[in-house]
Amino acid sequence: MTEMSSADPPTAGSSAAEQGTVALAFAPGAARRAALEDIARFFRRLQWALLLVAAGALIWVLTPVLTPFATALLLAWLGDPVVVRLQARGMSRNGAVVLVFCAMLAFAVAVVLVLIPLVTSQVQTLADSFPRYLLWLSGTAVPWLEERTGMEVSTWLDPQYLLEQLRRHWESASGFAGDAIGYLTRSGFAVLGWMANLVLIPFLTFFFLRDWHLLVERARVLIPPRRAALVGTLARESDQVLGSFLRGQFLVMVAMGLFYALGLWLVGIDVGVLIGVAGGLLTFIPYVGPTTVLVGGVIAALVQFGDWPHLAGVLAVWGLGQLLESYVLTPKLVGDRVGLSPVTVVFAVMVGGSLFGFLGMLLALPVASVANVLLRHLHRGYLDSDFYRGGATAPVAAARAGAEPPAA
Repeated sequence: MTEMSSADPPTAGSSAAEQGTVALAFAPGAARRAALEDIARFFRRLQWALLLVAAGALIWVLTPVLTPFATALLLAWLGDPVVVRLQARGMSRNGAVVLVFCAMLAFAVAVVLVLIPLVTSQVQTLADSFPRYLLWLSGTAVPWLEERTGMEVSTWLDPQYLLEQLRRHWESASGFAGDAIGYLTRSGFAVLGWMANLVLIPFLTFFFLRDWHLLVERARVLIPPRRAALVGTLARESDQVLGSFLRGQFLVMVAMGLFYALGLWLVGIDVGVLIGVAGGLLTFIPYVGPTTVLVGGVIAALVQFGDWPHLAGVLAVWGLGQLLESYVLTPKLVGDRVGLSPVTVVFAVMVGGSLFGFLGMLLALPVASVANVLLRHLHRGYLDSDFYRGGATAPVAAARAGAEPPAA
């Protein structure tokens, strides 16, 4: 029997692996090169995937350590454009950094000394007024709804049962919060960690803000020259997307929170500051923020006063807030820049908080911005691809078909 030479084709009895190997060996040169390139590309992608998994595991392990560094980096990123503008007006880099850092520190101190005690007192006021709200619900709201709709709400919505459940859960929540605060207060390590972060975050923020341009330059040097243009484009677009939310929408949220809180406080609503702050912070979600102010303000006015003048005052504050947001703040601070959608923001923050806690919530928006830009570029690349257009170039098509490309 004659031994099969290396040029013989595979027999029918050969295994699938042997047939694939021999077929690849007998394939034309272009097809072999294409197959080897596909294998190499697969392993490169596998390496990047493993690297991302390892980085995620490392971040998860080091979450308590990385939290102050991530907070300081985010604050430095927010303050660097202001430093650059001050430099453009003739101020030195160090002087601009000191001025911006002092402004940020003063804002943080004001929030701690003014806003937090104010919101705390508002929460206490709401807790003290809670029985009155429940009484209004069972004695006014439910009978009015039954009279206007003809529905027997009390048959399937027992106010007394709801009141009892709300009281029970409210007391349970208060007890749980008290136990949690007491535990954290008694925990020496937790207190030390808080104190260390309070000292470390301003310290890191100052040095990150001072050396921000150096950090950017060092990161730019690490980029391969052949990828510098693409990475630069992605970085600029990611900065614009994230900036449109944090530097634009965030200012709108703060301004609307202050406006609603001040307006409802002037109307005389006891919990007006709490309702205004909550509505302002939820402004980035369409209809949710204004609805919170409208519903919360109307209910508070009806429970506290029960007359038309105060109800009209709440409606006036809400209407002026809508005009201020739609025609002044949003066009000036946000404009027509393409940013993160509200659904993306909520989803990213929830996923980040579930995976990495507070650090994940800090990193959620930057990661979502980069992912948004990458998906946008991938979408444009897909629309320009041969697969989407319905054909491939002649050499690649010939290689995929297992034939030599035609001679030029």
